[in-house]
This record gives sequence, structure tokens and C-alpha cells, in this order.
Amino acid sequence: MAAEHNNTLPDGSVLAAIDLGSNSFHLIVARIEHGEMRPVEVLAEKVQLGAGLEQGRLSADAIQRGLDCLSRFAQLLDSLEPTRIRAVGTNALRQAKNRLDFTLPAKEILGSRVDVIYGREEARLVYLGVAHTLADDANSRLVVDIGGGSTEFVIGERFEPQKLESLQMGCVSYGRKCFPGDVINAKNYRLAYDRARVETSHIRHRYRAEHWAECVGSSGTLNAIESIVTLNGWSDGGITRKSLSKLQQKLLSFGRFDEIQLEGLSENRRNVIVPGVAIASALFDILGVEHMRTSRGALREGVIYDLMGRLRHEDVRERTINALVQRYSADEDTAAVVERRCRTLFSATAGSWRLQDEDWELLHWTARTHEIGMAISHKHSNRHSAYLLRNADLPGFSQAEQENLAILSQGQRGKIHSDTLDDLPKPERRRLRYLLVIIRLAVRFKYVETLAELPDFGVTADDSSLALGFPEGWLEEHPLTLSELEQEKAYLGRLEIALSYS
Repeated sequence: MAAEHNNTLPDGSVLAAIDLGSNSFHLIVARIEHGEMRPVEVLAEKVQLGAGLEQGRLSADAIQRGLDCLSRFAQLLDSLEPTRIRAVGTNALRQAKNRLDFTLPAKEILGSRVDVIYGREEARLVYLGVAHTLADDANSRLVVDIGGGSTEFVIGERFEPQKLESLQMGCVSYGRKCFPGDVINAKNYRLAYDRARVETSHIRHRYRAEHWAECVGSSGTLNAIESIVTLNGWSDGGITRKSLSKLQQKLLSFGRFDEIQLEGLSENRRNVIVPGVAIASALFDILGVEHMRTSRGALREGVIYDLMGRLRHEDVRERTINALVQRYSADEDTAAVVERRCRTLFSATAGSWRLQDEDWELLHWTARTHEIGMAISHKHSNRHSAYLLRNADLPGFSQAEQENLAILSQGQRGKIHSDTLDDLPKPERRRLRYLLVIIRLAVRFKYVETLAELPDFGVTADDSSLALGFPEGWLEEHPLTLSELEQEKAYLGRLEIALSYS
């Protein structure tokens, strides 16, 4: 592993997080002081990526707006190492079938990949950001974040989320669907409110007021609502049902979004405040919320704290993998054998195959979990393992990381289908092809080590070949291993890797 991962994060270290939201993009650059983050630079731009989402695809204009914004953000990131920057994409990118048209050029601009995260992972990171702004007490709290395309709900105590949910309702998507032409009237407002009631009703039994002691709102929309109701004298602090009702009546007196004039409402919130109030009113009614205070902590702060954990060996992904192994009673001794052989092969090939620390992490997690599918059935256990890795809620993991884990786990043995890697961009296909070679050989060798210890062996590699060198006569004395390698030689040919051994 690189030195970056072997050191704690000293005071004075600088980290950056970028939240690629459906409405706005946010950048925070923070310095770490005494275990806490102190913002150095904070930028936000209204990009409305979600407004450019039509029939599951981002428009060229929306993509360009986003990339232009990132080009401006990048000027503040030049001095930071890629490992100290994390960019996360939320609902608009989750839904976009052509997300790679944005994420690949975005990676070139930022020098760091864009992680598209699932809704529940977004909720976890929001909670982490909010929890660090609140008193460290034992009260159970409901945290709500109304975004441009989705709304996240979390119940937790202190820094630990206990229930996570993400619903498909947001102020940008509802603005587009419920207020055609940006027209405000009682019918359009009622449509948005009713839709939000239906969505929120799906979680009401687990998130109603009896399950938490206080409610905290995060995100620009809820902070904007609190600012408006406070400055207009409708609330002494926080958001109440009564203040929401007064704000609703005032908003319905305007005819269009661009006509709204309210103290406390910024220009870039005009076209989202009405659907935002409709969503807030619905969740207040369905969940029994009487009062909500707001927090300045949000997703971007949560990403910073999560990144701090990763760099300090407190990676939530490790806890997730440990929990998965325990849940499905995977054989940890066998997993350790596979991981050890993965490490041998990775160390020998990393230079030639241009593999990085993040590639080792994928191999490490795949080795640990490659047999979890045995809990379902021994037959096709690799497919079952892949299914679980692809579809389980895995806190800390991005969509791409889960998909890559599933690909490696399914491809650990058996036939390699020619289309296994077809949906991946070319750079990903290259690295996944090499990682598949490593995990497949490591799994082959685990069967040897149940009978006899595998000797030290030589490994040499170039772009299209891998050569293994065993002690003289060893392969002849182990015909089963020789037979396994002969089979693997044919399979790896489909990955365009020529395997040789002597």
C-alpha cells in the first residue's frame, strides 16, 4: 500500500469534497484541526443537472453546465493530491443512463474520480455531516435532506445512523413535473403535495415522531425555508407547521416562480422553493413533525468526515465487509488464503499492469467476500456472491465499487462471458481484466493449499501475458494443479491474457 494509507492524518492536512447534486454543485475545501474540519473555501453553483434529465438521459447542455462548473472548482484543487479529494454524484447521476458522458470528463478535470452513490449511502453521509454540527447527546434524531431529485431520511443517535431511506422526490424534479411552465396555482401545488404524501407514506411506520426525539433539516431548501419564515416573523426559530402554512399561502399569491419576492429567499432558490415547501409540508403531516431545526452540515461535510476516516484506517467499508462476512458465515480461513495469493500476484504485476491502491482494495474485499454466496447454494455460489454484492446495502461503497466487486466475484471461476466487461469504459475494462486474472488464479490456488502448502513461485507480466515459475518438478508432482492451470490458460485467453507456467 502507498504511504498515504499508512499514516494518520496530521493536523493541518487539507481535504476537499464536491457534492454533485441535482440542483446545485457544492465544493468545500477544509483543513483538519484537532480531529475536526475547518472550512477554508466553500463554493456553490446552481447547475440544475436534474433539470436536464429527460427519459433517463442527461442533455448535452446539462452535462456542459456541470463540466464548466467543475472547471471553475478545479482551480482550487490543483495543490491537492487525488487521494485527498472526493467527488460524489447523487440522484441525477444515479438515474442518468449516460452518466459516463459526464463522469469521465469530470475525472479528467478534477484529477479524481466521481463516485455515484446510492440513495441510502447519500443518507448516511448527510447524517455524518449533520451529526458533527450537533451536540453529542444521546437523543434519537430524525435528519431530513430535501435535495433536487431525492429526499433522504435518517434516524440516528450521536454519530451512528440506525435507519436510512431515500425517496424519489426532490424540488427540481417536482418543479418540472408538477409546475409546468413554472406556473404557481393551487392545483399544481396540490399535485406536488399529494405526490410527496404518497412517497412519504411508504416509510411512515418506521419514521413517525414516536421513533425520534428531535427533527433536524439539512440542505439548502430547508435552510432557505427556515430563513424565510424567521425573517418574515412566522417563526421564532426553526420550521413549524404553522410557519409552513403561512409560507404556503404567501407563495400561492404569486403567479410564476420568477415573480416570487420574499425576504430571505435568494435568487437561485426561486424556482425550487414552491415544490420544496410542498414536500416539506407533506412530510411534516405524514411523519407527525411539529418542529424542525436546521443544520448547516450536509452531504459535503459528511464526505469530508468519511474521507478523514478512510485516510486514518477507520474506513466504514471495512466494517461493511466484516459485517457481510459475519452475516453469511463465510469461511474466513479460506478467504485469508485467497487474499494472501491475491497479494502475491498483485505485488508482482502492479507495475506492469499499472494497478493502484484502489485496485488492491477491490481485490482485498473480493477475496474476503468471494464465498458469501455459499450461504445460498454451493452450486453457482460465485453468481450468488455477485448478486449479494451488487444488490445489498453496503455503507461506504459507491455504485461503481459495488458493481466492480460483483463482476470480480462472479468472474472468480468458471467460464468467462465475452460481454462481462462490455458496459465498462475502456480504462475500467483494462483494470478489471487484470483484476479478474488475479482473483481467478488466487481462487484456483486455494484448492491446492487445502492439501499442501503452495511454494514460493515467480511471477512476471506484461500488457498481454502472465508467466508463473514454480520450483523444478513441483507441477509434475501436483497434477491437479497442473490440470487447473491448463483449464485457466484457455479461460484467460478470453481476457486476452496469455498464461504460461513452468
